[in-house]
Parts: sequence; structure tokens; C-alpha cells
Amino acid sequence: MAAFDTARTHYGTSAVTGRTSLGIAGFVGALAAWNDARVTRKTLSKLSDRELEDIGLSRGDIDRIG
Repeated sequence: MAAFDTARTHYGTSAVTGRTSLGIAGFVGALAAWNDARVTRKTLSKLSDRELEDIGLSRGDIDRIG
């Protein structure tokens, strides 16, 4: 009877490969967060001062998003 170990996430890989994968995943996550903040700032910049006031922001608050 055969049994498979499914609890390991990096089965058969070295520690270096696992750390490299985590590093790449961290970089991709940081890149996605940066892009989300960039898109949000761009969208908020298109709003009028009145619209920003309605959502509780001022023009100066836009630069602090990130």
C-alpha cells in the first residue's frame, strides 16, 4: 500500500529553492500593492475637490496613499 505525504508545500525541493520562491512571491505581492496604490492615486486625482470632500479627503491626502 502506498502513501503520499501531502502536508509538505515544497516536497522534494531544497531550502534555497523554497526561499527563492518565497522571495519571488514577496516581490510580486509588493509590486501588486504598489500598482493598486498607483491606480487609486490616479483615480482620486481625477475627482473634483467637492467629490474628495464628500469622501473625507483633501487633495493633499492623495499623496499619502500607498
